Amino acid sequence: MSEKKAMRLELLSLTKAYPGCIANDAVSLQVAPGEIHALLGENGAGKSTLMKMIYGVVKPDSGQMTWNDREVNITGPAHARQLGMGMVFQHFSLFETLTVTENIALYLTPAEYGTLDLLRARILAVGDEYGLAINPDRLVHSLSVGEQQRVEIIRCLLQDIQLLILDEPTAVLTPPEVAQLIEVLKKLAHKGCSILFISHKLHEVNALCDKATILRGGKVTGTCIPRETSPGEMARLMLGDELELQDTMPAGNAGECLLALDKIEVKPRDAFAIHLQDIELQLHAGEILGLAGVAGNGQDELVDLINGELGSDSGSLIFHGKDIGNTSVQERRNMGLGVVPADRIGRGALGNMSLTENNLLTSYINQTGKFGWLNWPAIKARAAEIISTYKVKATGAEASAKSLSGGNLQKFIIGREILQNPNVLVCFHPTWGVDVGAANLIHQELIKLRDKGAAILVISEDLDELYLLADRLGALCGGRLSPLAPKSAVPLAQLGQWMTGNFGTLSTGISTDTAAAEVAHAH
Repeated sequence: MSEKKAMRLELLSLTKAYPGCIANDAVSLQVAPGEIHALLGENGAGKSTLMKMIYGVVKPDSGQMTWNDREVNITGPAHARQLGMGMVFQHFSLFETLTVTENIALYLTPAEYGTLDLLRARILAVGDEYGLAINPDRLVHSLSVGEQQRVEIIRCLLQDIQLLILDEPTAVLTPPEVAQLIEVLKKLAHKGCSILFISHKLHEVNALCDKATILRGGKVTGTCIPRETSPGEMARLMLGDELELQDTMPAGNAGECLLALDKIEVKPRDAFAIHLQDIELQLHAGEILGLAGVAGNGQDELVDLINGELGSDSGSLIFHGKDIGNTSVQERRNMGLGVVPADRIGRGALGNMSLTENNLLTSYINQTGKFGWLNWPAIKARAAEIISTYKVKATGAEASAKSLSGGNLQKFIIGREILQNPNVLVCFHPTWGVDVGAANLIHQELIKLRDKGAAILVISEDLDELYLLADRLGALCGGRLSPLAPKSAVPLAQLGQWMTGNFGTLSTGISTDTAAAEVAHAH
């Protein structure tokens, strides 16, 4: 009789319910030592809730968890860390004004790190061992997003790590950083550390993971061996046989210039802001312009500038032939500008407000009656239309924004803006944290809006998304804009160079439009 294989983690019928929703319904899975295990599912499938139960953030209603073949009842994240679990959340929890060493010290107890000098030496040693080199004395605000992720991973590795949980770890990384992270994870797994990997990038799951568990509606609906399963097959396991993914999109037909930025400069307003310098771009009707770039290189400032929340120090911003540099956010909305911000809660929606009320946040311009009277039945009907069209998982139009998963709230915000038929739409991370089926739907709706004659600016760190959607491509680095060129003239290696600030012709002082023409001609 063969012995039962030892398991690092085993979940038996773990269940968690909230009012009106069963987030996890008798979920069972096994993770072996040294196994890289993917957790897949559409938005609202219950992945985040399950990870929070494993890490002790949320207490299960019923079910059993075993850790190294012993039943455990994890009382909180500190208890999970004592057992040897570490988790890197999608949104980092670092203090920008503290050094790397100080941030990691806050995560550990004094008994665990001794003195700051000893901790500094350990950070350097772990960085060398795993290829995660970082300067322990640097302030976090001076680090790139990829470097900040290194800090999060290093502080997990400083403990006796046996399970590392990663939530969308590659969403904010450049291609070289993704390749490096994959090598780090493989090295960790080779040393016996188990890894739970949540990602919507199925080609990465396909290349990295040993096994995958699929969740639908809070239940386990299947498992697969990713290296033996194509990304398309995994998507169908997640979302059903009716899913038809598009891997190409039709090209746009650029018309008149609707939005132009001419020699724009925006000086930093605080210590953490980016200096926008000599920004020149034209956005045409019937096209999608895609801008790549690592987070923190001026994307926030550019979006706030176009939206009217930030003024320029020099240069002009022309919308429909009119200089709108001194116009308000509301005036720009009235002219036909729509914006999907990066921050879902706080900027895109208010968590305590219903979806009906959140619909009104930006659509009041075209959904208010005479003299500003509100037609609540019509506003609620529009919210219901967004929920239906964009397949938003919610209990109804009166559900609060904070009751939705991040991906479902993103679908609602995107739908709210598109259904207003803006002339110009700025989308900042349009599919951030959104499952493959929802991303496919959002992409199709953006193409439809473009083909109606809208000009669309997509700012994303997902290069696959940019190459799928964009008619022209460019990149932001350090507050400067690369040349803008037709997608066919920008191979991935070229875009990667632009993301690092190697602009080539732009550094000679040639305008972006001229540089774009030269790049296109050269190819």
